[in-house]
Amino acid sequence: MNQILVSKKLYVTPEVRRKKKFFKIEFALSIIALISLSTYGIYAMYDRNKNEQVSQEILSAIEYQDQYETVEEQAKIIIMNRPTDSEGKVNVDEIEDLLTVTVTREIEVPEEQKVVADDGTIYYTIGQINIPKISCSYPILSSKEDNFNTLLKIAPCKFWGPNPNEIGNFCIVGHNYKNSQFFSKVPSLENGDVIQITDLFGKTIEYEVYDKFVVDPTNTDCTSQKTNGRREITLITCTNDNKQRVVVKATEKL
Repeated sequence: MNQILVSKKLYVTPEVRRKKKFFKIEFALSIIALISLSTYGIYAMYDRNKNEQVSQEILSAIEYQDQYETVEEQAKIIIMNRPTDSEGKVNVDEIEDLLTVTVTREIEVPEEQKVVADDGTIYYTIGQINIPKISCSYPILSSKEDNFNTLLKIAPCKFWGPNPNEIGNFCIVGHNYKNSQFFSKVPSLENGDVIQITDLFGKTIEYEVYDKFVVDPTNTDCTSQKTNGRREITLITCTNDNKQRVVVKATEKL
């Protein structure tokens, strides 16, 4: 009996103990890593959903303006057939009347509109993008270089070119979250698909996809403004592996 116990004790060598200890440490680290990844994944999903909610808040808060405003103005009219005085002179003070007239005039296009989200954060939007085929509907945010990456987490942003529905190549960048948010489904668009852009006047123009290709992140040829005087849009998003960029080109439907 003692011999058996001794043999078992001798069998558990220092090398085996080290391996067991290493295995326990490795197992513990694996558990910690798994918990960390799960926590990060949950937080990332929460963050994306929160940003999606803010994006839809901005979209619903946009107030589209009428391109023309109707105003009432007062103008003076002179009735020239009134009698003159005893000296044959016209008394101007007596013949001037005020007439209220309605005038319709074109107003200047606003470059951007200030929108305040429910949490008090201020954003500036320049319009809306809607892609019926992939159920993609978001505000388009105006951004500067110092806040571009921050705003890109909230909604698609203007990257280059003119404002919505102006002559030139209007370039928009949106994150690919590999789900149904932002530009995740943009890579599935095909030639002939329709993209709708609404400016701050509420005017919607339809653009038809005519090209799609993949480029390196440093390639900005797609932002060229050589459009032969036509309205075009360029959508830019990441490939699923985030290593390259998917570019979708569309031109105004005539």
